[in-house]
Amino acid sequence: MIAFLHDLAHIAANPYVALIFATALAFDFINGFHDAANSIATIVGTGVLRPFQAVCWAAWWNLAAAWFFGVHVANAVAKWVHVEYVTPDVIFAGLLGAIIWNLITWYGGLPSSSSHALLGGFGGAAVVHAGKWHDVLYTAKVVATVEFIVIAPLIGLALGMLFMVLLVRAVTALLRWLPRLSLTGLDRFFRGAQLVSAAAYSLGHGTNDAQKTMGIIAALLYATIWSKDQAAFATGKIEFPFWIVLVCHAAIAAGTMSGGWRIVKTMGMKITKLRPYGGACAETAAAVSLFTSAKLGVPVSTTHTITGAIVGVGAVQRLSAVRWGVARQVVWAWVLTIPCSGVVAAVTYWIIKALR
Repeated sequence: MIAFLHDLAHIAANPYVALIFATALAFDFINGFHDAANSIATIVGTGVLRPFQAVCWAAWWNLAAAWFFGVHVANAVAKWVHVEYVTPDVIFAGLLGAIIWNLITWYGGLPSSSSHALLGGFGGAAVVHAGKWHDVLYTAKVVATVEFIVIAPLIGLALGMLFMVLLVRAVTALLRWLPRLSLTGLDRFFRGAQLVSAAAYSLGHGTNDAQKTMGIIAALLYATIWSKDQAAFATGKIEFPFWIVLVCHAAIAAGTMSGGWRIVKTMGMKITKLRPYGGACAETAAAVSLFTSAKLGVPVSTTHTITGAIVGVGAVQRLSAVRWGVARQVVWAWVLTIPCSGVVAAVTYWIIKALR
């Protein structure tokens, strides 16, 4: 607690750093309500919980994620840009670029990736600051992130299909052995199971997405008030304090509590019609993917993962059960997120430099 108050006093003593720190937490909050649909769309779409109940459930598990999975993703984000190009202006412009793009896609009801918006904004501002393309970003991290734009939804889709097929076979066998078992009873069971799967997904969502903001805050503080330790942090010799973890998880949980109903409608109702058993399969598939990526330290998109899982579950029923026109619009939002947020951040960086 003393260390936290000491760090907070140092931040408050630097108004520009304090402004960027507050902007980072604002992004985390917006990430929460923008991506709340990821956590609650299926459980609302199946009617297991009402919207307010669902956001409370998801927000709690977003916060609880602070004590799971470490900070591997946060370190990957903090070290996305070569240390010599990490400046307060770059971080501020990157955050603003990501926030603006998130608000645009939220208004349009498109489930784009807040994670990729942040990385695109951070990278775009850094490139403009450096005045060159090469040796500004860590190539291996960029390549891994771009690869997972494709891989993450495919993993979610494959696992969603697998879990759905296994479930259908298991239920068919169960009804053969217990013919008096009612479908109503099974539906009631899966409504309860979906509470567990939604909690698991929200845990994965919290640990993955809150860590993006942790990484940005760490990059900011080690570039400014902790600059003497910046080289040690870049080489992995020291870790940032746990209070940053708690603050970021609290911010994303508060954002989740505020909702995000436009995207809930797209994710939970427009892509395919879900029943409780399908929702449980989709959430479980996405949760497994997110837990794995968190351990690997790959900053994947929770949006991409759950969307792929929902499509996979719908496709098992029949291909026509998926509204492919809606899915195509979602994919376009994914493709455009990194370059568009990068361009917005680049313009924002020029504006910041002109005003300072």
